[in-house]
Amino acid sequence: MHFVPSEPCNSVRSTVTTINHIIINMTEAIGSFPFGRPVLKVCQKDRTQKKVFVLGVYASAVHAQWVDKKDALLIRAVAVDSEPEIFWRGDGAEKIIKGIELPPGAGRLLPPSEKLNGPSGLALDSEFLDPLALIRKDVWLCDLVPYSCRNPAQDQALRNKYKPLEKPFSLPDYSQWKEVPKVLADDDRIHEILDEFRSASPEIIITLGDQPLKWFVRKVSNDRRCKLADYGETDETYGRLHDIEIEGRKLLLLPLVHPRQAAKLGRYSPVWFNRHDEWKKTTALSIKSMFQDLQGQYEFSWPEQ
Repeated sequence: MHFVPSEPCNSVRSTVTTINHIIINMTEAIGSFPFGRPVLKVCQKDRTQKKVFVLGVYASAVHAQWVDKKDALLIRAVAVDSEPEIFWRGDGAEKIIKGIELPPGAGRLLPPSEKLNGPSGLALDSEFLDPLALIRKDVWLCDLVPYSCRNPAQDQALRNKYKPLEKPFSLPDYSQWKEVPKVLADDDRIHEILDEFRSASPEIIITLGDQPLKWFVRKVSNDRRCKLADYGETDETYGRLHDIEIEGRKLLLLPLVHPRQAAKLGRYSPVWFNRHDEWKKTTALSIKSMFQDLQGQYEFSWPEQ
């Protein structure tokens, strides 16, 4: 399959507004969160070349606790704004939440449990980058779906608590905030990811969980495996480097678990958690020592399309 470049996700468009001193292109908004903040694409900010490209599933959001005017709990954790950066670590959450004003009588937003903002970003650092002696400036971060999606749990909580108060308090409509798509990366999105990939010019791609393998790697490379288990389900086979080609260019693939599994975030598999934990103590150490030798061996010079 051959893809040609598409318009990058941070391209300049018209209709600009300012929220908390952050300039936002409203034409780039993909619906609105409850309480009115725009749902925006969250992409890599540092566009310089990186030796490692990390591909996740979809962006999360800034979460807040919503209480009524008597401070009675309405929703324990509701998504209220786009993350300020990809794989955000939760820093500055309180300031972001304080900047969201609710209509009179609609209650207020408070910081939720510390574990609810930035867990995937923290897990990326501690469970994936640190074991490989990598830091953020070494890697290009990307998600299949570059914006926050409305999951079933959020949907249910909003139907129960937000919808009944939407008209009485003139709360903003959130219906255009998209649910998790069935197709996590269509051809247009694959175009965009490949454009980022060319800009990063990496030697290694790290995938987090099954979905990046299914929706990206198997579609653009010579490797047709579509889930993590296909690369091995034992301590001896998990987390190894694999040779692949994308558009005729050689690089290395490192398929790893989703942050949910590695850091016990919500529902997780103890089997995969233990497997990744063992990887950090063993295989990751040998891969770490190989990185210096690998740099420069796989040279990417993406041709003009």
